Amino acid sequence: MSPSADEIAKEACKGQPHAVAPVVDFGRCEGKAECVKVCPYGVFELRRLEDADFAALGFFSKLKSMVHGRKGAYTPNADDCLACGLCVQACPEKAITLVNVADAPTRGSRRP
Repeated sequence: MSPSADEIAKEACKGQPHAVAPVVDFGRCEGKAECVKVCPYGVFELRRLEDADFAALGFFSKLKSMVHGRKGAYTPNADDCLACGLCVQACPEKAITLVNVADAPTRGSRRP
């Protein structure tokens, strides 16, 4: 039996748990959910932007967010990230970066 796509993706993820965290730039994120689809560890979820995250956006980013349903990718399971980078590659807006956990922001999408 050949391995599933999830098994192949998990094999590619060789980072150390709790070493990196994905950070989502809401000014770029259009809520297309590609990160949700490709992450083999369920790190991401798509939901309505929290009021504080929406308020922090610039004028044009707020307009773009409203056009896209004010949705964004959050990372409630960021601790499960193993740094495979599939989310970074899949994001059409290039809104995701992987950062050292020590450098990751502590609110919003960045760290629950």
